[in-house]
Amino acid sequence: MTQFGSRTSADSVLQGLDLKGKNVLVTGANTGIGYEGARALAAAGATVVFACRNEQTGLAAVAAAKLAHPGCDARFQQLDLASFASIRTFCAQFPLPQLDILLCNAGLFARGYQQTEDGIESTVGVCHFGHFLLTQLLMDKLLATAKPRVVMVSSESHRMPAQLDFDKFPLEKNQFSALTAYGQAKLANVLFANELQRRFGERGLSACSLHPGTLITTDIGRSSKIMSLAMKLISPFTKNPNQGAATSVFCAAYDSEENIAGQYFSHCRLGRSSREANDVAVADKLWQLSEKLCNSAD
Repeated sequence: MTQFGSRTSADSVLQGLDLKGKNVLVTGANTGIGYEGARALAAAGATVVFACRNEQTGLAAVAAAKLAHPGCDARFQQLDLASFASIRTFCAQFPLPQLDILLCNAGLFARGYQQTEDGIESTVGVCHFGHFLLTQLLMDKLLATAKPRVVMVSSESHRMPAQLDFDKFPLEKNQFSALTAYGQAKLANVLFANELQRRFGERGLSACSLHPGTLITTDIGRSSKIMSLAMKLISPFTKNPNQGAATSVFCAAYDSEENIAGQYFSHCRLGRSSREANDVAVADKLWQLSEKLCNSAD
C-alpha cells in the first residue's frame, strides 16, 4: 500500500491487474475523476457500467473509453441521483446479474439552494440520499458475489461541520449554506460506508470511503460559475483527473479486503476520518433517517 502516493495515476494503480469477470458500476462516470476511474477499470478488464445523468455526455464517455481501449467492456445506463424514480428505474433495468464493485463517485456542490425531484436539498440529495437508495436497491446483486465492495467518494470536507445536526439535515432554504451542505454530504458518505460495513461485513461485503484530492478538475461545481472558475484556475497546481481517480480505483480493486473494510483513504493510503464520522450512534441515526426519506417517496 506504500508504493502509491498523491501523484499516482489511476492507470498506475491498476497496472498489471486483471479485472476480467468483475462487474463494476461507477456513478458520475461521464467526466472528471468518475470518467477516469471508470475508464481505467474497464481498461483493466472489468465490465463497467457508466451511470450518468446526461445521456449525451454518458454515451460520449463510453465512446471515448472504447476508443482509448479497443475491446474494453464499457456500457452506458442513464441515472439521475436527484430522482428516486430514476434510481428505481435504473436498478430495475440494471443489466448485469451481479455486481462486484459499486463506486459511488457522483457528487454536487450547489452554490444556491436547490431541491431534488423529491424535495430534498440537492447537495445531500445527490451525494448521500441518492447513493443510499441506489445501494439498497442493488444490495441483492452485490451480495450475489463472494466479496462485493462499495466505495464512497467523500472528501476532507467531511470534517466541517464537526457534528451532523439532524435538526438541520437536510438543510431547509432558510438554513442553507453551500459549504455546510457539502460538508454534511461528505460526512454522510463516510458514515454510510462505515454503517454498511457494520451491517453487511459478515456477509462478505467490504465498504470504505475516501478523499480523492482537493479541487480536482471535475464537473462537481456545475451549478456554480464561481466554483467552476476556481477549479479551472487552480487546476495547474492540483491533481489531474487521472491522479484524482487513483484512490477510487485503489479502494475498488485492492485485493486485501481486511485492509479496506471500514477504512478511510487519502492519496491511496490509509487515512483517519473525523470523530463524528466514526460515531456508531450517528451512523445508525443517519441510516434510519435515510430509510425514512427514501421510502416516503414510494
